[in-house]
Amino acid sequence: MRKGGLAAAFLTAVLFLVVSTAGWSATANQAGAQAGTLTFCTDATYPPEEFFQGSKIVGSDVDIATEISKRIGMKATFKNTGFDAIIAALLAKKCNAVISGMNDTPERRKQVAFVDYIRVGQSIMVKGGNPKHIGSVASLSGKSISVEVGTTNKDFLDAQSKILQKAGKKAIKVVTFPKDTDAAAALKTGKVDAYFGDSPVVAYYIAQDPKSFGFAGQPVNPIPVGIAIRKGDPLIPKVRKAVAAMYADGTMQKILAKWKMSATALKK
Repeated sequence: MRKGGLAAAFLTAVLFLVVSTAGWSATANQAGAQAGTLTFCTDATYPPEEFFQGSKIVGSDVDIATEISKRIGMKATFKNTGFDAIIAALLAKKCNAVISGMNDTPERRKQVAFVDYIRVGQSIMVKGGNPKHIGSVASLSGKSISVEVGTTNKDFLDAQSKILQKAGKKAIKVVTFPKDTDAAAALKTGKVDAYFGDSPVVAYYIAQDPKSFGFAGQPVNPIPVGIAIRKGDPLIPKVRKAVAAMYADGTMQKILAKWKMSATALKK
């Protein structure tokens, strides 16, 4: 009887420990999920919005995403992802959201939801001294211009090229590159006549190398830029609330000023 009683007592103790441990783990995991990390896919080749500084991804979007995550009780992490595959990565749940200077367009809204946080125009960048005498999108007729693959910048130039052709002018030769930094480098090395990208990005390249690069004409085609999130995700209202609060208390304006992007702030 005593042996059997000890065995039963031992078994009961073991079962209690297992159940208690399982309950503790579930609670811990739940707490971890609530406090957890918010993973952003970003193409870190687009300064000053996102780029590598050594082995670390930095930029205005990184600062904005980090602050948003903090405000909803999470920690931001960043996954470097090629821009042409970035929405597919989000839909495949390789990240929770995309922050990568992504224009909020009707076509993209067919796949994902957006929380807009800035509004950005696009600019033409030319070699220092503007040897090709480029001053507008129309003056790109018959010339080559570099862009990052999968961007609305490419779509815009393709559309403008068709307009020029209908008017009896030469097409724009749009040359794509997998990385935006490669597209800018193509201009510096003379592989193309110009580069086209978001105005803050062009301003950054020029500031880094003013002898090699310069602006051509005025910014065009201003488009809202948003954080892409899977449709129906409960994260959407949380991010929207965080962005609104950042504008209300001036945090967003401070981040944009830090990266010389104040002109991109959303207007009230």
